[in-house]
Amino acid sequence: MRGMPTFKDSEFMTVRDKELVLAQWRRFVERGFNFEHFTERIYKHLSLHCSFIAHFNRNGFYSTYFENPEATIRFLRQFDIDYGFVSAEYGSSWWIEGEYEDINRAMCEVVEASKSRLYQELEQKIRGRDLAIASQLLAKHGVSNPLNHGSQNPAPSVSEVGLRQLLPRD
Repeated sequence: MRGMPTFKDSEFMTVRDKELVLAQWRRFVERGFNFEHFTERIYKHLSLHCSFIAHFNRNGFYSTYFENPEATIRFLRQFDIDYGFVSAEYGSSWWIEGEYEDINRAMCEVVEASKSRLYQELEQKIRGRDLAIASQLLAKHGVSNPLNHGSQNPAPSVSEVGLRQLLPRD
């Protein structure tokens, strides 16, 4: 991001409020969406000015979007120019215009600066979780796991192994 953006007071947010939201947002995004950085200020801004529903409270919002990496990707895409800033919940992009456009676009710029790394980390979490589930299911059904072949290399994806190798032979 090219320094601090120029904000203007809005009906329900002062310039200072917007600066604080942006600073906390940057920390939250850059540190990988950890709960300890998901502040009440970020939560309120997202639910009041970014076209997200409240999900009852901060904990509910966090569990909806940040405990499952697929949900985090869906959340992240709302702030990604490549996806047109379309709301994850309402399917429109009105939230990026109007009274809170300055802070919301600044939040999108924070995502833009980190999105390659964020998407890669989230995809790795999904892959690791899916492979762990696949291993558990194979063990549950007594099928030898072709993913555990004793090497220190990361396990290949199921598509690399081939579905035939996963099925028991008659």
